Amino acid sequence: MSWMRMPVAGPAARAIAKVGVLVLVLGMLFCARAWVGLSAEAQASDAALVAKARAIHDRVIALDTHDDINPENFTREKNYTQRLDTQVNLPKMKEGGLDASFFIVYVGQGELTAEAYDKAYKAAIEKFDAIHRLTKELAPDQIELALTAADVRRIAATGKKVALIGIENAYPIGTDIRRVKEFHDRGGRYMSLAHNGHSQLADSNTGERDGAWLHNGLSDLGKQAIAEMNRLGIMVDLSHPSKAANLQAIALSKAPVIASHSAVRALCNHSRNMDDEQLLALKKNGGVIQTVAFNSYVKAPPPDSPERAAAIAALRKEFGLPEPGTGRPGGGAGRGALAQLSPEKRTEYLARQADIDKKFPPPPRATVKDFVDHIDYAVKLIGLDHVGISSDFDGGGGVAGWNDASETFNVTVELVRRGYTEEQIGKLWSGNLLRVMEQVEKVAKNLPSSTPTGGVDP
Repeated sequence: MSWMRMPVAGPAARAIAKVGVLVLVLGMLFCARAWVGLSAEAQASDAALVAKARAIHDRVIALDTHDDINPENFTREKNYTQRLDTQVNLPKMKEGGLDASFFIVYVGQGELTAEAYDKAYKAAIEKFDAIHRLTKELAPDQIELALTAADVRRIAATGKKVALIGIENAYPIGTDIRRVKEFHDRGGRYMSLAHNGHSQLADSNTGERDGAWLHNGLSDLGKQAIAEMNRLGIMVDLSHPSKAANLQAIALSKAPVIASHSAVRALCNHSRNMDDEQLLALKKNGGVIQTVAFNSYVKAPPPDSPERAAAIAALRKEFGLPEPGTGRPGGGAGRGALAQLSPEKRTEYLARQADIDKKFPPPPRATVKDFVDHIDYAVKLIGLDHVGISSDFDGGGGVAGWNDASETFNVTVELVRRGYTEEQIGKLWSGNLLRVMEQVEKVAKNLPSSTPTGGVDP
């Protein structure tokens, strides 16, 4: 301060100056002690909030509607009873309090030919079999397959983890509508009609980027598939198909639908996210959006530096990987695209990518707070009863703070911090999704049980 730098003349003046400095020092010490006291209060308050969140998290059923799998992790030698480097496995589910997971039968979009359909069908069956192997042979004492909403609650009450099956991309059914029943009988309880790239059933959201559509929504076979899913009790999934296909599916479905892993487009302008028109249609239908903690769907990242972009593109080209989101067979972003590589090649790719990350750091990732902003937005627009939670783990998902199943509790902490009650948190984590499952089951019981005899020409 300027007065402290003024020349001081005489003993009296010097004494006054000393008193002034003493008062200043005492004042600073008082403020410091007050700051420490406030910090301690804040810490105590935060500890109380975490304790409250812990109690709530332990009582609700935390259900994630989208976790990808690789059949290589469902063998006697290597499986989910071990703490693998996957984002989801039983040790991490237990550590984070993730009670239930939809394991995903995913097959990337390929050509619309009989040969390609057959190949996709075999890949899908391999994943169905892997999930059954986990629950029946590898860890039946730790995890059990649920086929109904009542099963989820029953199994969770025993302390076991709950496995469910979702089908991402109905492409493997080919043109034989009877395979919808087969996939239901194998345990599939939701199914999307497309992934990245137009299928024989529906247009993909990627048509917006490419400026080209195949069906202008749903194909005739896709419309049959919607009716068959209603008849059997399979939830119609809106994640990945185009907006037109989704609005047509909502209009056709006799049961509530879901978006198994989508975020809010108003907060992140990506064609994979749902805009307000789709969200309001979803509400009218009685369905639920399972907001997804996928970095680039939560918060649009700034573009990579030219050097990083070039290095990543060269690496992907060297390993024969498509550009993210191209919809080519086995394509997709992140971990999903790596599934086509052998374990050795995948390890090498990830090591090389880590080197690129060190040399050219990626943009900052979205956080749990950014993710819960999407939940807040959807709750305000369409109501809490139509919102849920998903991660897309092992398919590219994850944000800072919820990057694998072991960090699941952090989502509940943030919800408590924002004032959500235990009842509301229970609905977000599983109650709303289970309500839709029950309604889908009820609709199926009231529809005719006749089975289609075939499909239509592609």
